[in-house]
Amino acid sequence: MAGRAAEPEVIWARPERTGRGPKPAYSRSDIAQAAVRIADEEGIDALSMRKVAALLGCGTMSLYNYVPRKEDLYELMVDAVSGEYELSEPSDDWRAEMLALAHQTRSLMLRHPWLARVMSPLYGFSPNVLRYLEWCLGALESMDAPVGTKFELIAMVNGTVMTTVVNELAVAEYARSLPWSPEREQAARQAYLAGQMARGEHPRLAAALREAAAPGDAEETFERVMRRVIDAFA
Repeated sequence: MAGRAAEPEVIWARPERTGRGPKPAYSRSDIAQAAVRIADEEGIDALSMRKVAALLGCGTMSLYNYVPRKEDLYELMVDAVSGEYELSEPSDDWRAEMLALAHQTRSLMLRHPWLARVMSPLYGFSPNVLRYLEWCLGALESMDAPVGTKFELIAMVNGTVMTTVVNELAVAEYARSLPWSPEREQAARQAYLAGQMARGEHPRLAAALREAAAPGDAEETFERVMRRVIDAFA
């Protein structure tokens, strides 16, 4: 394929465009924004180099001169949306800073539902991801812990946010697929569960369900969970 490297290569180490000729017609930012638009509107499975090229008004093969592989396109996209973080000068309260960052990450992933799908396979460090990590280490300067522990905290916060958002998106997608309202579905499941508990075969679970509070607001639940994760590192 034209433009493909014979050896492993980091997209950020490449010139904006390989080969001779006039000044590139498109920047990496143009390509990334086009890809993000398609993924936001149609989903990550609908994304293709052909669609990105069509949105930009260029030939598919010429796009490979800018982005050799689809994996590189994903990395450009992750970097583009990572630029949406608002990273002001951190305070000395590292717990508050990491909690606020977790809320930002959740909002980012909900705005771009495809993001969790493509983050995990990426191992490169793009400009905005490096900016993010630099900010995190600055926010954690007041934390009395080895740097390895700080990186573990960053990873744990990101992992918890990702798991939460993946579950939220799955629930929302399931609700959209129902031929009836989510309330009717939930009522049917609750009735079934109540019948099972009434049989007396699961006494501990029945007692726990009687004692448990009704599901709360998603934002409140998220904040409570994230506080527990962050406080575990104190």
